[in-house]
Amino acid sequence: MLTVIAFVVALGVLIAVHEYGHYRVAVACGVKVERFSVGFGKSLFRWQPKRQHPGQSTEFVIGAFPLGGYVKMLDEREGPVAPEERHRAFNTQPLRSRAAIVAAGPVANLLLAVVLYTAVNWIGVQEPVAKLGRPVAASMAEAAGLHGGEYITRAGFDGDLSPVQSFEDLRWRMTRGALDGHDLTLEVAGEGGRPARTLVLPLSSLESRDADPQMFRKIGVLAPLTKPEIGEVMAGSAAERAGLRNGDVVRAIGDTAIVDGQQLREVIRASVDGGQPRTQAWKIERGGQSLTIDVKPEVREEGAAKVGRIGAYVGAPPEMVTVRQGPVDGVWRGVVRTWEVSALTVRMMAKMVIGEASLKNLSGPLTIADYAGKSASLGLTQYLVFLALISVSLGVLNLMPLPVLDGGHLMYYLWEGLTGKSVSDAWMERLQRGGVALLLVMMSVALFNDVTRLFG
Repeated sequence: MLTVIAFVVALGVLIAVHEYGHYRVAVACGVKVERFSVGFGKSLFRWQPKRQHPGQSTEFVIGAFPLGGYVKMLDEREGPVAPEERHRAFNTQPLRSRAAIVAAGPVANLLLAVVLYTAVNWIGVQEPVAKLGRPVAASMAEAAGLHGGEYITRAGFDGDLSPVQSFEDLRWRMTRGALDGHDLTLEVAGEGGRPARTLVLPLSSLESRDADPQMFRKIGVLAPLTKPEIGEVMAGSAAERAGLRNGDVVRAIGDTAIVDGQQLREVIRASVDGGQPRTQAWKIERGGQSLTIDVKPEVREEGAAKVGRIGAYVGAPPEMVTVRQGPVDGVWRGVVRTWEVSALTVRMMAKMVIGEASLKNLSGPLTIADYAGKSASLGLTQYLVFLALISVSLGVLNLMPLPVLDGGHLMYYLWEGLTGKSVSDAWMERLQRGGVALLLVMMSVALFNDVTRLFG
């Protein structure tokens, strides 16, 4: 139920803001708006305020089908217009006014993202400290000289280092570097009086088409430093059969010393030989006493690989820090994050078009609903971050030069501005058909990815 409510609220807010952008600029330009609808199909709610802007008699509607909305303006191309109201028709407005009205929807979504990111910066969010767990064996991080336990103080590209506020901040920079092909420089805090040192993750050499967990496995940085502790043990699991209990701290598995929860998870994953589980001696600490327990994991398929699982939560919660910004810094960081996410979205779309990025990066309504529920369950700030991310995606998507989207109409106006002639009706019809076909293909791919990701 939480997933459904969070999804519906997210759609309602994002669509309403997008359409309000069109509506507000249309009113400011003197265009008569006949209907403002959030959703399509049968009207569930209608309201026509008595007090409106001069010349306006807009009807506000909530439709039964929530995936979209529209602002219906007076337009001679859609029906007869009285001579005394012709100056209020959309199609009679100057080119700059029509372009501003069309662009206002996506811009409203980007402005909403700035507001949401700013709110999160002011409220503050609990995130893991930027202390690294043991890197994946033979990974880029291990080759760069990371061993686990390092505290990352600053990071950046091309020698421009800035403070790292949390592990999530570091993950975001690694994602940008991997997808943009830029090496990431890390500054590691000194220990025991030793000076800080720098090292480089050569992300430009990483051949990654997808922003997925496998990308971070190649980098080698999967999680923050955590205590190698056993959490909740599931009934009937390998952990229960071996005698493991909630609160056990794992010190060694065989001859391998265990110092981090992520390292423990990796050792469990690798405890499979020839598709069969391998029994290993675990040295654990329980109530101040040292014990040795033989543990035989269960084998699970993960893609084409077979990995070990014990059926218990592995690793204690990491050390947390509250990331909060002041009034001015909060706004500025909200603007910067919106710009960074927008730029990364555009680059990913371009890479998908030319084949440098996988179409698996496209997500549809099922994935959005899933993340809406998960983010809402984590608290208000995480849900606001989710809304900001989807708002950026909606704004950028609508600026794409597809005829059925706002970006396509802006391309028509660009042509009109350059040639002095509007696009002919014949070409308009061809382009609209092509745009609908391409959009349907994109929606089909996104839905297929959703089903594969959630049920496959």
